[in-house]
Amino acid sequence: MVIWSSIAAVLMGIVVIMIRTKAAKKPATAKKIILPPIFMSTGALMYLFPQFRITPMEILEALTVGMIFSIFLIKTSTFEVRGEEIYLKRSKAFVYILIVLLVVRILLKSYLSSSIDVGELSGMFWLLAFGMIVPWRIAMFISYKKLKNQLNGT
Repeated sequence: MVIWSSIAAVLMGIVVIMIRTKAAKKPATAKKIILPPIFMSTGALMYLFPQFRITPMEILEALTVGMIFSIFLIKTSTFEVRGEEIYLKRSKAFVYILIVLLVVRILLKSYLSSSIDVGELSGMFWLLAFGMIVPWRIAMFISYKKLKNQLNGT
């Protein structure tokens, strides 16, 4: 089960890199920044099932690690103005950071799978990802809004 979830994580990582590369070619919008965490939030429905529920300490651990990981994404996500539009600036470091985060996640999952049930581990890693994406997207939204206000002269 851990192997399959690791393969899925690698595939999702590849998809994120591809999406990020394409996103840099189109203007950014508030909607494009805000919607991904909202769509991802539906994954919290897994906690309706007992095998995915995690303890308060595991919640704290997952959110803390996720927020620490988000710092790297925040630092490599900057916007630039091209003409009258705002674009996400391409960053080679982002791709490498995403790969490193993915490898760290897989290594942690492999290590922790010997002591934590697979369902709980899935719950923890979903929360870790959510705890990483939400602060990243909030920081992106704030940065986008500042640039948008400068562009509009307000």
